[in-house]
Amino acid sequence: MIERFTVATWNINSIRLRMNLVCQFLSLYQPDVLCLQETKSPTELVDMTPLIAMGYPHFLMRGQKSYNGVVIISRLPLTEVAQRNFINKDEARHIAGRLPNGITIENCYVPAGGDIPDREINTKFGDKLDFIAGMTDWSSRSLPQKTILLGDFNIAPLEDDVWSHKQLLKVVSHTPIEVKSLNDLLKAGEWVDIVRHHQPEGKLYSWWSYRARNWATSNRGRRLDHIWISQDILGIAKKAYILRDIRDWERPSDHVPVVTEFVF
Repeated sequence: MIERFTVATWNINSIRLRMNLVCQFLSLYQPDVLCLQETKSPTELVDMTPLIAMGYPHFLMRGQKSYNGVVIISRLPLTEVAQRNFINKDEARHIAGRLPNGITIENCYVPAGGDIPDREINTKFGDKLDFIAGMTDWSSRSLPQKTILLGDFNIAPLEDDVWSHKQLLKVVSHTPIEVKSLNDLLKAGEWVDIVRHHQPEGKLYSWWSYRARNWATSNRGRRLDHIWISQDILGIAKKAYILRDIRDWERPSDHVPVVTEFVF
């Protein structure tokens, strides 16, 4: 019997403001698991009733007023594994859960890093680099097994992950020091960037600024949202793609979902 299993990640930019879009996405694409970032709400204020009614009764949530926030929504039972901070700040940026099939999902929201790529004058940029370093240290302690590491990493690592490599080299999210830090994390856990594994060439974006009058025409995007998997489940990861058209939904997030399909 063939068993299919689908995981999606999406920076929703306020779950309470865009719960209708979450429901629309689940209805249309029906992933088994949906991980959200930047939910921007305390846990107790998020009404999960619509999702339960749609067949998603299981969830793990770590909320925070107005900022950050991560949640894992699932058709399948979830067991909480961890809520890590990675730096010395108690922010709602990570939550991990294990599914009955033995797969662990690590949902992360990496700090954006502010506007100035210099940790000496911009503490937010320092926090970002330290957060990635903390993730790298965690990944290097033991080789991840049956694990999916995903979320909004706020870094576009490859030249084809941004609309202009040359123009963005000094812009936070694509600076050489950020790219190196993310590559160090990738190597530490021997992770596989599954989207680029399936689509190694060509421009791919998952984020477009609200500042653009017409995001699709200007197409000045960046691939900030990622799904990485451990080597031992690479063989069952059959598809990985970005749902670009969702950026055109009514009152959308500035990010779109990234999806990976597994076949056991």
